[in-house]
Amino acid sequence: MARSALLNVMVQSALKAGRSLSRDFGEVQNLQVSLKGPADFVTQANQKAEAILTTELSRARPTYGFLSGESKEVAGSDGAHRWIVDPLDGTTNFLHGIPHFAVSIALERNGDIVAGVIYNPATDELYTAERGGGAFLNDRRLRVAGRKALSDAVVGTGVPHLGRGHHGKFLVELRHVMGECAGIRRMGAAAIDLAYVAAGRLDGFWEKPLEPWNMAAGLILIREAGGFVADVTGGTDMFGTKSVAAGNEYILKGLLELVQRPVPTA
Repeated sequence: MARSALLNVMVQSALKAGRSLSRDFGEVQNLQVSLKGPADFVTQANQKAEAILTTELSRARPTYGFLSGESKEVAGSDGAHRWIVDPLDGTTNFLHGIPHFAVSIALERNGDIVAGVIYNPATDELYTAERGGGAFLNDRRLRVAGRKALSDAVVGTGVPHLGRGHHGKFLVELRHVMGECAGIRRMGAAAIDLAYVAAGRLDGFWEKPLEPWNMAAGLILIREAGGFVADVTGGTDMFGTKSVAAGNEYILKGLLELVQRPVPTA
């Protein structure tokens, strides 16, 4: 597959940050048995990965801005371009020695996501997409799954945990969806979940709340794989509502109807 110079920069940055995370991940299980645990170590691993991304991307495009989950937004002199990065999506998995985490990089141009890279160093799976150029897993072209009925679909989601989200409302949504589909998966890294939709491994996905850096690269992957994305109201303000739903045309429509279904009164 041919990549643009800009996408190559993103890929090389993600691979370099991924190598750093891989080295640190190798130490995590050794730290699980300590009383202090690996939390401080994982924070440092996250910060190292972010520093690599910042250095590599800034070297290639010094005028672009940055939005990251690990630091404040930095405006660029360019004005039109912004990197949206998550150096370690799936931090809790990483912390517990679960090999399901990713580096995520997206490029936003005048408010539109035009390129995205998601890399899981534990599996060496590299997802890439560029507007108009298709979506790929390593060198294999991706297409979203073709199932039309929710009853045949496996759907991914995120489960709100301690101190985050409205648990009661989510349980109602979950009850609605799980009663209509073939299976629910919660794997703990939204960037990979969205990449799995692009790859046809998941038929659909929904989650709220999510930050822009959790979903930005996944949005263009799904679109370039022939899929559709929306916020959970059915609109297009994923960043503003901090929510996303995704799938092919049929699965997304059915999924939105379920997550918008009113809470039972009796």
